[in-house]
Amino acid sequence: MDGLRLRAVSRQIAGRAIVDQVSLDVPPGKITALLGPSGSGKSTLLRMIAGLEPVEAGSIHFGGEALNAPGFHMPAEQRRIGVVFQDYALFPHMNARDNILFGLTGRNKNEAIEQAMSALADVGLSSRALAFPHQLSGGEQQRVALARALAPKPRAVLLDEPFAGLDPALRGNLRRLMLRRLIDSGAAVLLVTHDAEEALRTADDVALLRNGQVVQAGEIADVYLNPIDARAAMALGSVSVVKAHVAAGLAQSAFGTLPAAGRADGPAHVYLREEAVHLDRESTPIARVQAVRRIGPLLSVSLHLLATGEEIEAAFHRDSHLQNGDVIGLSLDQRLTWVWD
Repeated sequence: MDGLRLRAVSRQIAGRAIVDQVSLDVPPGKITALLGPSGSGKSTLLRMIAGLEPVEAGSIHFGGEALNAPGFHMPAEQRRIGVVFQDYALFPHMNARDNILFGLTGRNKNEAIEQAMSALADVGLSSRALAFPHQLSGGEQQRVALARALAPKPRAVLLDEPFAGLDPALRGNLRRLMLRRLIDSGAAVLLVTHDAEEALRTADDVALLRNGQVVQAGEIADVYLNPIDARAAMALGSVSVVKAHVAAGLAQSAFGTLPAAGRADGPAHVYLREEAVHLDRESTPIARVQAVRRIGPLLSVSLHLLATGEEIEAAFHRDSHLQNGDVIGLSLDQRLTWVWD
């Protein structure tokens, strides 16, 4: 396939496997999120793809061209890969335009300046071309970093926690801008993040990284609906957990009987996303409302299950008219509910 292709890529530091046999495809024209907690190997893997750290085993290709293979390492500057780092990595002694020009070596000077200014215009910063990094806000610095990555028309772009240091309002606006520019570029894009919401709002595909290994990868909607285990489910967003008991392929819990095909008989847990819990005013009340918080168009509701004393979180429509102390019936969307031992 075209795009980035990693096969059994590994890297050890001080005898510990930081990246362990990672295989991953990053297709062009799509955004793939590499999602995992701090210390899972995300940034190390990004730097290996960029050519900034060695690959000790395995191979990295773009299309039919090897970037790394046994006994071969293509220098970073020859890979045509743009990188946007978390700390922006702008040169402090260069203005915004010159930071972009740095990545346009080998071109006619006037042509390179025109290309740099066009890149700044694409991110809405034409008027800040002569400003130095210390004169730019965090959001402006990030936009310059994006312009610098895209100006040479790379075949791949790597984003390392690009929104982590920005306030929520600015983050949303910058995300939308970056998405438009990245999609227009047609590049293969790998977004490294520990933020599930960032991945869900940004990516087409996702790879879950755990202890240096990809434990699940695929289209983000499919991974969200079909996580391989409890940790994969929790990696993509908040879940509540209630106790259950499995017998003959059925799980008994505070929500009644749920299918549990393939699960061993005995104690288990039901994992459910907030949006899996539906308000059902026609059914027997099973929960008491503990707290109601309005979050945008939704109500985030804490619920106390009457039968077991367990507490769960649910997301209801803002017109649900719930108050603390209400006793309510509930139903579950089983597509967002899983039973695990």
